[in-house]
Parts: sequence; C-alpha cells; structure tokens
Amino acid sequence: MKKSSLFFLISVIILFTSSISFTQNSDINYDESKVPAYTLPDPLILEDGSEISNKQDWLEKKRPEILQLFESEVYGKAPGKPDSQKYKVISEDNSAFNGSAVRKEIEIIINNNDKEITFNLLLYFPDNGKKTHPVILGLNFYGNQAVCNDEKITITKNWVRNNKLFNIKNNRADESTRGVRASSWEVKYLIERGYALATIYYGDIDPDIHDGFKNGVHSLFYKNGQSKVNADEWTSISAWAWGLSRAMDYLVTDRSVDKEKVVVMGHSRLGKTALWAGAQDQRFAIAISNNSGCGGAALSRRRFGETVKKINNSFPHWFCGNFKKYNDNEDELPIDQHMLIALIAPRLAYVASAEQDRWADPHGEFLSAKNAEPVYSLFGKAGLQTESMPEVNNSVGDFIGYHIRTGKHSATKYDWEQYLNFADKHFLDK
Repeated sequence: MKKSSLFFLISVIILFTSSISFTQNSDINYDESKVPAYTLPDPLILEDGSEISNKQDWLEKKRPEILQLFESEVYGKAPGKPDSQKYKVISEDNSAFNGSAVRKEIEIIINNNDKEITFNLLLYFPDNGKKTHPVILGLNFYGNQAVCNDEKITITKNWVRNNKLFNIKNNRADESTRGVRASSWEVKYLIERGYALATIYYGDIDPDIHDGFKNGVHSLFYKNGQSKVNADEWTSISAWAWGLSRAMDYLVTDRSVDKEKVVVMGHSRLGKTALWAGAQDQRFAIAISNNSGCGGAALSRRRFGETVKKINNSFPHWFCGNFKKYNDNEDELPIDQHMLIALIAPRLAYVASAEQDRWADPHGEFLSAKNAEPVYSLFGKAGLQTESMPEVNNSVGDFIGYHIRTGKHSATKYDWEQYLNFADKHFLDK
C-alpha cells in the first residue's frame, strides 16, 4: 500500500473514531446556559398541600414523608439491625505514628438468618491525654491497608476493583497496596488536629460490582424464596450507608469515642453514601460529602454533567430499581437532593466541590446546600450565609458549609482542613 493511501486510511479511522466518541458524549451538558428550566419540590410543603411552619411539624410530618420517598424512589429501603451483632478486637497498638496515636482493628460480626458477614473497622485515636475524641467515620475504596502506610493494618481479602496504578490485579489487594490512598485520608494530620479516624472497606459490606447482590450483606436479609432485591429495596449505596450505621453501633460503645461528635464523611460515590447515612441516622453530628455529584449533593433536575440516566446505566447496582423510572424524567421526581441535605437538619452538613470536576456539577451541589436552608431556618440555624457560590478556595457557611476548591475529583488536604475547621467551630463550643 502506498504511503499516501495508508495515511488516508489512518485519517479516516481517526475521524470515524472521533465521530463515535463525539456522538457518545454529545448529550453531556457542561453549559450553564443549557440547563433546563426546573422547579424544585418545596421541602416545607406536605403532600396534601399544607405548609410546614415550625420544627415540630417538620420532624413529625414532613421529614418522615421525605425520608420515605428517598427510600422508595432513590436508594431503597434497608432493613433494621441484624439478629445479632458482635465486636472482636483483633489488634491494638499504642505506638502508632511514633507513639502519637493508638491503632485498633475491630471485627464487626453481623449475623442474620443464620448467615454471617464481617466488617473490619480500622481506628486511629490521638494519644493526647484526652479520654474521648471526636471521630471521622468513612468508608474507603481499596481496603483499610490503603488509607495509611502502616504495615500492621490487616489487608482485605475481599473483592477489590482492579487498578493498574495501584498494581491491583485479579480483584485482590496485596502488600503493594499499603498506603496507596494515604493522600486522600491524611490520617496523621487528623491525629495532630485531635480527631480519631474510623474506616471500613466498602467492599466488606457489598462489593462494588453488579453481581445481583449475591456476595455482600443483602443475602443475609432475603426472605424465604427471595433471590434478588425488590424495586424499592436497598442496593449498594443503601447497603454501604447501613454499614456505616453498624460501625456507629460500635463507636458508641468505645470509651475513647465522644459519641456526640461522630462525623460521617465520604468521597464520590461514598459521598452519596455519607449523605444518605447522615440523613437516616441522627446519631451522626455532621454529614460531609466530597465531590458526590449526581445522586449525592447535586440537583438531579439540572441535568448537568452526570445525569440520572447516565448513572443508572453505568452503575445499575447503586440505586434502587424505582430510580430508573426517572431516567430522562427528572422533573417527575417527587424529591431532589436539596431535600436529602434538609433531612440532616438541625445537625450539621458540609458539601464540597472541585473546580475541574464538572461531571459532579459543582454549581448543582452548591444549590442543593442553598435550598436546604429553609428547613434549617425552622430550627434557628443559619445556612450558607451567601446568595451565590463563593470564590474558589473559600469556605462559607454556618450550620451548612460549602467550598469549591481548585483541582479535580479527589479528596485533598485542603478539603480536610475545611472539614476540621467546620467541626471545630461547632464542637469546641460543647
């Protein structure tokens, strides 16, 4: 073949491939002017049309309404506590971080319907002479050993997503994965600030794979003859949130924990999880979402970046079956994500975005926090205290916090600094 003909053929292939890529992504909206007109459901209007005007009616009437709608239409309803739940300390070391911290590992053993599953909880406490400590609780992506370069942390034996960067093959973690996500957790920094860290690998609870819910916690709760979840029942995000509450069950029993100051935090899909856990479980003092996007803090009706249809098609196991009714049909949702944040009231909520993470719709995340303010006002709690998005790298808010920072989809030290500053502002007064 002549060089000119070969060059022409290659050019056609490149043009054809680019055309396919453009076609596949041409429906992704990153243009604020193309956000469709929408009307958000009012968090202070009951389904019968009557208006909520005081905190008692919110707590007794509207909050249960909204919670039930998120359960049935978005995340799926989770079961209550299991038949039995036991705790076993499998390691404890007072010399972590050169003696500045105590490291503990606890097995949370869940038994239901004569079936058993175990979650490994990793804990770091500051060894600063205080009897109790505020705690940041969050799920992690690659195993407890990935959050810190500590050779004594137990390596998960469960299914892990393959990752060439972290040398994860055959869906298994090994010694080379120690500390590969340390920059996302800043454990030493948390300890220096006087905070404890508690974390569980989310795959202990349910593997992040569309496997029909056969290899996680779901099968422990199937009724006789049941082999799959129903359209309004819990799927992965709801299961992960349920697991966070089981971790909280343990934390309130640990004498080193200040049980009034437990913060639930998550990044990306686990940010969605943290908000849902914080909305349901009122024992969490603060719920923090970091770059949580669609199905997390971002308003679904904006259809900016990731949409309901895109997330359901890409991750069909995250949300309940009923959520698929709203693919390309967001206006029919009886709720939107500002109401998820409102469910956390009067407790504290913090939403964080990243400037280059347009897929997660930073403006939509801000607007969710902003539109939760009327509920906080019922309790006399101030919200963001701004009418427009703040400048980049500038944290705002009182009982609702928000920032957008420079950078991409990740959890950074800047994020952690804002979260701890936000917590300190409220915790130090108690």
